[in-house]
Parts: sequence; C-alpha cells; structure tokens
Amino acid sequence: MLSMKHLLSAAFATVAFAAPALAQDIAYELYNDSGYTLMEFYTSPLNDNNWGADILGAQVVPSGTGGVVTITDGSDQCAYDIRMVFDDGTETLDSVDICELGSYNIN
Repeated sequence: MLSMKHLLSAAFATVAFAAPALAQDIAYELYNDSGYTLMEFYTSPLNDNNWGADILGAQVVPSGTGGVVTITDGSDQCAYDIRMVFDDGTETLDSVDICELGSYNIN
C-alpha cells in the first residue's frame, strides 16, 4: 500500500503546473506544516492575472504531509504567485521564484 506522501507525489507529478526560463520542467517539494488541511493550491506566473486550475483536484494535503509539485506549463517566467485555501476557509497568497525553489513549507 502506498503512503499518503507517495499518493500525493504521484498526484502532483501528473498535474501540469508551470515552467521556468528555457521552458524546462521544475519540480519542488511542498510540505504542509500549517496545522490545517490544504484543500486547494493554485499557481500563476506573476505577469498573468488568471489562476490556473486547482492543482490538487480531488486530493488534499493534511498538515504534516507533502509531495512533489511539478511545473510544466512552458512559461519562461521564474516569478510565480501561489494561492492556498485551507479547510478552515482561510486563503494565503505568496510569491516565489520557482527557478530557485527546492522546497516550499506552508507554516
């Protein structure tokens, strides 16, 4: 039986998310240490005013777990906005440089 982390890794790896300069795929570890379940996760290049689809789809990321996010949208941008929605209804926004990102911790 696969662990939750392996299931999330497989789910995240199969979702197109976005890519950096030279249109290479970028993957990074996402860890949820927030104390809340991550229900929705969106990304968008900084210069795009529209959010993509919810990367998690039907999956959720309970606190204390994580997985691999792969960005493969062919964008040549490194600066991305991210939007996270938690089970208590709160939303958190952040901006990250995906070209330099090895892991992202949600606190």
